[in-house]
Amino acid sequence: DSSSEFIPKCRTCRRQAREHSGEGDHHEGLSSDEELTPTEVDEFQKRKDNVLEDSRKIFEDVHADFCDIRKILLKFQEWKEKFPDSYCDAYISFCLPKLLNPLIRVQLISWNPLEQNFTELEEMPWFRAIEEFSDAENESESK
Repeated sequence: DSSSEFIPKCRTCRRQAREHSGEGDHHEGLSSDEELTPTEVDEFQKRKDNVLEDSRKIFEDVHADFCDIRKILLKFQEWKEKFPDSYCDAYISFCLPKLLNPLIRVQLISWNPLEQNFTELEEMPWFRAIEEFSDAENESESK
């Protein structure tokens, strides 16, 4: 494979160029191959901002009761309490992950666990809503 031969030669060339230029602050094992140019950083930030802006518009034409996880789960909880047989026959526990998936994904678009001040998943509103629903469901099953 010619690409694998190319990489060591490039590194060798860069090392030789550093030695000739007198750069002494290079540390072996720390590669600058992954570093982005300012233009690439700007382009990435623009694309990221566009994606985040578009994600805010995804549910703008959806009624508020159907784009809020807590409200959706409340409707299922009411269904379970009023019509338990129908609720069980509908296999809701199998349907909920697919139903909530798009709503959760939209909320996770801007989440970055590699940032210093990121929000833990357990602290996110959607996670707490699902946790409360699961706790309520477990309590009603134990009764």
